[in-house]
Amino acid sequence: MNWGSAVLRGALGFAVVSTAAFAVWAYGARWFHDHGGEGAMYAACFAVFILLAGLLLRPLAGGMGRFYGSFFPAFLAYAVLWCVAWFALRDGAGEWLGSALGCAAFSGVLAWRLGSWRGLGLAMLILFVTHSAGYFAGEWLYYGSGKTAVDRLLWGVLYGLGFGAGIGHHYWQLQQK
Repeated sequence: MNWGSAVLRGALGFAVVSTAAFAVWAYGARWFHDHGGEGAMYAACFAVFILLAGLLLRPLAGGMGRFYGSFFPAFLAYAVLWCVAWFALRDGAGEWLGSALGCAAFSGVLAWRLGSWRGLGLAMLILFVTHSAGYFAGEWLYYGSGKTAVDRLLWGVLYGLGFGAGIGHHYWQLQQK
């Protein structure tokens, strides 16, 4: 897969995945408030991310087994660090710290699982920039609007496009010979 195809597949595929995961928040937040709280809602979102990512992004790694063997631990590390930063600080500082630590963890684990450290620094920087651009553009849209379920889904689209483009680049970069 060439670079453009990897970035496009990552962006579009992860936008679909992310929109589905953000739908848990958009339509289930009230239910989760009374059934496990915010942590349970984040766990449900994580499950959606993991299940759908394999279906749409597996070509980035050359197949389902190789994809899940690399993506699952990388995304788990990202999600744990992002959540720790968010729950600890609960504001923009937590989001920025979560973005930085989460993307660094995702990058390191992905490199380790794919057995390649080639271009890791650049790939990590690109992932942080694209992830942050998508996440914070979505947040800006959400808080600048009516904060409706549709606004939450649009946040998911923008987050997915940004993070997915970085994921696509990352898989491409680490698999270059």
